[in-house]
Amino acid sequence: MLLGVDYYPEQWDPARMEADMDLIREMGGNAIRIAEFAWHRMEPEEGRYDFSFFDRVIALAKKKDLRVILGTPTAAVPAWLVRAHPDILSQFENGQPRAFGGRHVCCYNSPWLYEYSEKIIRAMVSHYRDEPQVAAWQIDNEIGHEESDLCWCPRCQEAFRRFLHEKFGGDVARLNEAYGAAFWSQEYNGFDEIPLPSATITTHNPALRLDWERFRSQSLCGFLDFQARLIRELAPRAVIIHDFPGGGLDKSVDYAGAAKCLDVAAYNNYPVWGGQKQPLPPHEIAFGLDHIRGLKRQNFWITEAIMGAQGHDVTGYLPRPGQAKLWSWQAMAHGCEAMLYFRYRGAVKGAEQFCYGILDADNRKGRKFYEVQSFFREVPQYARALETPIHSDVAIVYDYDSLSSFRIQRQSLLLDCPGEMKKLYKAFYDVNVPVDVIPAEADLSGYQIVLLPQLTVVKPEFRAKAERFVREGGTLVLTFRTGVKDPNNNLFFGEVLPVGYAGLAGVMVAETESLQEANAFPVAGEGAFAGTEGYGGVFRDMLEAREAEVLYRYGDPFYTDFAAVTRKKQGQGAVYYLGCSLDEGTTARLMETILAERGIETVSSPEGVEIVTRGGAGQRIRMLMNHNAFGAEALGVKLPPYGCVIERL
Repeated sequence: MLLGVDYYPEQWDPARMEADMDLIREMGGNAIRIAEFAWHRMEPEEGRYDFSFFDRVIALAKKKDLRVILGTPTAAVPAWLVRAHPDILSQFENGQPRAFGGRHVCCYNSPWLYEYSEKIIRAMVSHYRDEPQVAAWQIDNEIGHEESDLCWCPRCQEAFRRFLHEKFGGDVARLNEAYGAAFWSQEYNGFDEIPLPSATITTHNPALRLDWERFRSQSLCGFLDFQARLIRELAPRAVIIHDFPGGGLDKSVDYAGAAKCLDVAAYNNYPVWGGQKQPLPPHEIAFGLDHIRGLKRQNFWITEAIMGAQGHDVTGYLPRPGQAKLWSWQAMAHGCEAMLYFRYRGAVKGAEQFCYGILDADNRKGRKFYEVQSFFREVPQYARALETPIHSDVAIVYDYDSLSSFRIQRQSLLLDCPGEMKKLYKAFYDVNVPVDVIPAEADLSGYQIVLLPQLTVVKPEFRAKAERFVREGGTLVLTFRTGVKDPNNNLFFGEVLPVGYAGLAGVMVAETESLQEANAFPVAGEGAFAGTEGYGGVFRDMLEAREAEVLYRYGDPFYTDFAAVTRKKQGQGAVYYLGCSLDEGTTARLMETILAERGIETVSSPEGVEIVTRGGAGQRIRMLMNHNAFGAEALGVKLPPYGCVIERL
């Protein structure tokens, strides 16, 4: 189990290095992550490679028994490269190049980026491939973060046109038909007429914009894959990771696609950032962890965990005593099996001066140091349990194209697709039922309950997989705005909604409505839910139940004839359809019913207390985590504020 810190020795007096590593060891660390932003230190001039500094770092790390995660430095190119090839810089939408001085400022379709990245990576890997102290190679840093996927340069325009030329087999008439380009006289005579979807009057064609999203993702995934293949060519036994930033379901880069070239997915876990008044709610932190675990359906690493307040220009909330340590335990509970904190010591120069570390600029051991030390001393005794795979009976499935479609046409000002996933997730989290958050490409077998929120783009291969899942006895949960668009992001002609799923769910959507309130109308229960009431909003499908049982009906005037929630039983399987965004209480009531139908055990705990069981035959533990700022009790165990108690089973 790797436990350690993100260390940037090039930012400090080299005379401090030995004392720093001694302190990391005193803290209980056994690993450091280095070099991810140190291109200039390793290649100060074009073609002059100098690894002597990091040779000393790694030699000292070996002496101190610290493993090394070595980063390729391609997220921050050196100034000499930009001076030699200024067109390597990406461009804003107005055509202005991004200035050198930030990070991720290069165009991912630049041949210069590929050429010089290959040179530095070949030199690095050739130099360090036989170094046993290197535990893993991290390729690049936080791909797609901070809108670095967006570039509007002429090179991207040409690459986008080539992407479309390949997709449509060189036949622009096929593209015109697929895009419905007769609308607003958008027919193209050739691929060289196709624009980038930059600012215009009204909006660009939704089909064009979806392909633009796909192109941007492909550009970034291709850059990671290029690096991974290069490292494997030179060092076939290398362990390759990438550190994904949070909020992946809101980004245009497809994390699941990017993770395909990796041995291990890694995550930079920031429950709070500069300017936030409070951290994310515990279930949202857990959702992010489960999303990363779902990328490869295996345990993951955390390469940046916080201990101090964070922020670039605006600093933020300081985790309360014990709270950041609790987030570390929570990460372990959800499948993390290597933990590194960002950062060992806070910077005194540069853009991240207010990203506080374990040590602050005063360079003194304080509460944060001892909190990390206690975690590093405690966690290894549970390594066997924490390194076992996690089994979940429940999965929430997301589809990259569907999420992109809603970014392009939101349809409701309040519709937040990741937020709707998290609302469903919370219903399981609150009763301590583990959930996998997985891409639509993943295998559904082995799950008992699968939720498909806002699966708006219809893909025949996935529909067949969903039908098979129900036929084999699974419970499927569909939501409003299912089956609305074809793979070109167009509506269907002559088909009833949800297209492809109407027979499976036993419903037809008669009409739809976007709402501007979360609790815009009442819903009234029927049958087993008779006497219960709730609220819905954001968006709603007016459901005609054809072969399905009505569980809730809309309770506002004019729409009482329409169902809000239905269930269709099919042998041992069942399909639920949630026609609107339901309030949290009604959502929880429905999910508890589904869990009971499936015979899945739930565990009650006070609000803010999370209970997770991990391990197997070799070691089993139960983790009781109190996310509250006050004491709590669960299963007869008293928990201090932000405390974690681990019981051996």
